[in-house]
Amino acid sequence: MRIGLLTEGGYPYVGGEGGVWCDRLVRGLDRHEFDVYAFSTGQAQEDAGWVELPPQVQRVRTAPLWVAEEDGVVHGRRARRRFTEHYGELAAALCTAAEPGTAQKPGTAQGPGIAEKPGTAEADRFANALHGLAELARDEGGLVAALRSEQAVRALERACRAPGARRAAREARVSDLLTVADHLERALRPLSLDWYEEDGLGAVDLCHAASGGIAALPGLLARHFFGVPLVVTEYGVRLRTHYLTRPDASPAVRSLLAAFHGLLTAETYRAASYLVPGNAHARRWQERCGADRAKLRTIHPGLDATPFARVGEDRRPEDREKDEKREKQERQEKQERQEKQERQEKQEHAGPHTLVWFGRVEPAKDLVSLLHAFAEVRAAEPGTRLRIVGRPSGPEGEAYLGHCRALAAQLFPDEADGPHAVGRNPVSFEEPGGPGAETTADVHAGGAVTVLSSVVEGFPVGLIEAMFCGRATVSTDVGAVVEVIGGTGLVVPPRNPRALAEACVSLLRDPERRARLGAAARARALELFSVEQNVAAFRGLYLETVARTPVRRPVLDGAGDPQPFAAPAEAHVPGHWTEPTPRAVPTWAVETPEPVTETVR
Repeated sequence: MRIGLLTEGGYPYVGGEGGVWCDRLVRGLDRHEFDVYAFSTGQAQEDAGWVELPPQVQRVRTAPLWVAEEDGVVHGRRARRRFTEHYGELAAALCTAAEPGTAQKPGTAQGPGIAEKPGTAEADRFANALHGLAELARDEGGLVAALRSEQAVRALERACRAPGARRAAREARVSDLLTVADHLERALRPLSLDWYEEDGLGAVDLCHAASGGIAALPGLLARHFFGVPLVVTEYGVRLRTHYLTRPDASPAVRSLLAAFHGLLTAETYRAASYLVPGNAHARRWQERCGADRAKLRTIHPGLDATPFARVGEDRRPEDREKDEKREKQERQEKQERQEKQERQEKQEHAGPHTLVWFGRVEPAKDLVSLLHAFAEVRAAEPGTRLRIVGRPSGPEGEAYLGHCRALAAQLFPDEADGPHAVGRNPVSFEEPGGPGAETTADVHAGGAVTVLSSVVEGFPVGLIEAMFCGRATVSTDVGAVVEVIGGTGLVVPPRNPRALAEACVSLLRDPERRARLGAAARARALELFSVEQNVAAFRGLYLETVARTPVRRPVLDGAGDPQPFAAPAEAHVPGHWTEPTPRAVPTWAVETPEPVTETVR
């Protein structure tokens, strides 16, 4: 089949978010054709270029979201009237939609504390206005100038001042209106693209949006214009991100923008054939935002397990001495002993008393709690070491790394084996690629236990990598950690150094338990989080989606003849088989005119 892959700031750009996942999906489904429709997020991303594309990618079309391309379209009077009507309806839906984040009344079906979903009237109003603007853009050639015009700002102002508007909208100032209008202009730029033609998105069998939000908007329009089914993958719920952004904006701006993204998300969830969350945490968010449970199909992200195969199948550090004796007793070949010795030298820091932390250095990772927990670990197990391997994330991460280094120096003064030896701190801060950490697999192989101490976490990729390596793990109960770990690791509450320390000590003192948990973790990761399971799940979902979609056009071969099996068998049944059969009515229930003449005797 032919699939339209919709991305925002990701594939096929180098280093784009989610690009690795999309590339593995496209390469794994080599029997399908892919048309990639991508939004770029900046000049630097475009200058970096694309990744190497496989042959199944037939076409790539890109558009910038970071700059508005002038289309030179000037609307006439009738077009301006249509724009004012549809844009005003869209603005009215934003001003009257339910306040995001408000709790339901006690006793309702939703229960307390769950965000109120957009009402049916506002959702229909928003959808009709969005489709009206898309049809206008298609008829006139674009909406770039109209969305940036004073006409749009005045329509937004009228909606905010109209009766029935929420209090936050009524209190919007001119500066707030300009900010909201500017955001709407950028968000609605996809309406002006020339992608919605018969030879564009109208030619694909299925649209797959790699994320929600703006990336799914072309899929909504393809469904509206051509009936193309839409599948939306959300490994991180975009609506949740929008709720957490713009903390310094005015209440009016936050309210109107939250209403826009909430209504866009609700329309995406309504129109999509299937929604694919990457974990249970994202699935719960989708349900709270109005997703139909019948449409949800959880597919975990797929990671390549090949780089971790050697470490995961290798013997653990505490068993190496025992394995050497066994190998000598069994008189194995000299070459095997040499290779094993090389691995030991490469992992010189490995040992049964080493904890490893790997990831991006930032406040959300809560390394401060980890360092305080390690102080208690050292009190119980004096020979234990802690390796922190990772790069800081931006200026904030640099400052946080400096703070953690100072804390480590304060908590753990340099230790020396004797009066004439140089002291060494039991906590080491390393960057990936340094000595003993050439690869991610080597990082996890350099310790007996991998630790995750985050207070905020989405899908813990680093934890899965440790599981691929067959390492026992200690993690905090945040995000999708419990779902990923299952019963193969220890989970403690976040911001609790004592619980974190007790869990680490219990594993350090029990090598057999570490071995059991590590083996179970590797088996679970290979079963649930490999690239193969991810690709197989999407292959089945694609087939299921197309099988449930009515045939829009016959598929012809090179000679112009219909291809067999290109359409469901029911499509070849003669007659109006899709129309409902009229219900049989008994003859006695049919009204028949009574004769007006009398019988002559």
